Amino acid sequence: MSIEIDPESTVPPYEQVRSQLAAMIGDGRLAVGTRLAPVRQFAAELGLAVNTVARAYRELESAGLVQTRGRHGSFVAPGRDDAADRLHRAATRYAEEAARLGVPADRALALVRSALGVPPPTGSGPPQG
Repeated sequence: MSIEIDPESTVPPYEQVRSQLAAMIGDGRLAVGTRLAPVRQFAAELGLAVNTVARAYRELESAGLVQTRGRHGSFVAPGRDDAADRLHRAATRYAEEAARLGVPADRALALVRSALGVPPPTGSGPPQG
């Protein structure tokens, strides 16, 4: 499992861990039932505080992506394989990529509207390319 932390990023380290693990779960790189590294071990590998990784794991658990089984560890939870969940994961990846590329949120939304064939809100023009 390869997670990269960018210390220069404005994104907090726990969110960098959470979003990368969520993406790996979403696209199948981390299969259902896969045991995640213990919090202390993973924190040491990443050079982060234990509480930082613990927060990322808690947020993944709150989202239903991970199950914690006490001393047995944290595991990738069985997926809720419906269309809305898959679309949410795709939208999350899109939002992360737009942020990485420096595309403003309003521009990213305009591109999605255009792709869906939804007219722009009143008072705004077509997306600029």
